[in-house]
Amino acid sequence: MAESRTTNARPKGPLAGVRVIDLSRLAPGPYCTMLLADLGADVIVVGGGRSGLPVTELSRGKRFISLNLKSSAGREALHRLVKTADALIEGFRPGVADRIGAGYAELSAINPRLVYCSMTGYGQDGPRSREAGHDINYLAISGVLGAVGPKSEVSYPPLNLLADFGAGGLLAAFGIVTALFEARGSGRGQHVDAAMVDGCLSMMAMHFPGWQTPVMPGRGDGLITGNAPFYRCYFCADGRQVSVGALEVAFFKALWNTLKLGDIPDHMDMATWPFIEQTLDKVFRSQPREHWEAVFAGTDACVAPVLSPDEVWREAQNKHRHPDSSHSSVPAIPRFSRTSSFSSTLDRSDRSREVLASVGMTDDEITAAVPSDPASAVEGLSWPPALRNSPLTSKQGQ
Repeated sequence: MAESRTTNARPKGPLAGVRVIDLSRLAPGPYCTMLLADLGADVIVVGGGRSGLPVTELSRGKRFISLNLKSSAGREALHRLVKTADALIEGFRPGVADRIGAGYAELSAINPRLVYCSMTGYGQDGPRSREAGHDINYLAISGVLGAVGPKSEVSYPPLNLLADFGAGGLLAAFGIVTALFEARGSGRGQHVDAAMVDGCLSMMAMHFPGWQTPVMPGRGDGLITGNAPFYRCYFCADGRQVSVGALEVAFFKALWNTLKLGDIPDHMDMATWPFIEQTLDKVFRSQPREHWEAVFAGTDACVAPVLSPDEVWREAQNKHRHPDSSHSSVPAIPRFSRTSSFSSTLDRSDRSREVLASVGMTDDEITAAVPSDPASAVEGLSWPPALRNSPLTSKQGQ
């Protein structure tokens, strides 16, 4: 790893001693570095100018500084930081980082061990590489959006969870950690090209072969698309829902027997589906969701309540696993037996002078490198007011 450095006392996570420079802004990059910070990495977020800060909910455990990367002094300060870093992540459109003195070629020449991750929607090359996009667009061209949702309606994205956070932030974190592992042996860093579309394509590995087969004949049609009566949701008497995932024979038998519905039909025979659906719909509508939670507790019927976000932290399993988590502080994941992950305190104050002084910069050098009003640069956001501090925006490029 890069040269030793002193940070605030923290628990020793599995990434303790790793320094990450974060130039990203919108949801996927900051989620990636939140995961790394939760594992003990020292994450330094570089802001300044119109870029502002990433969303609050993804900012815990990080240190924030402001640099004017349009100035030679600001770029020199970034280079000084990079000399002490193990990894850097940026989310600009291809070519932008090069123009501000933060491209891979320039920074890897300064620190050959640097793992440099570029996270974009479409990747670093190709006809769409410079286009703006959002999670819904990346789902669209990867085939995900064309495979989900009811067949009689337009497709609906599952929030912005898949492309932004799964195929984006998680993929980037995986790429950074694996490149760091390789660098321990080779002594060399490398450029990680993390594209959200690529991540979506990878996650479709099991589903592409099933398309237009009996498993998934079309959108909204098949075993796990929502129209099979044993793998869907049902309304209860109180208007709430339960989820049913009784896909395998043993689970379907447990479902049917728990409900005391008599002879068990062959649920893999599609001719039985209308009967199964009508039966389950009628039964579940007869009692409130709380009743069904009690009925199925401890069974292997694969039935669980459909919780709204405000109910999540009261659910027994979630409360047991993550008693200190809440809407404003999701759990640090995954768990480790020896070097724990942890949720750090949120501190978005400007730490420019502290951080830059720690890499040997003088007061005059720091003054020249930071924006004239670093506090406002750190606090400001470039999004429209309606989206301010919201994790819903992930447009590629800045």
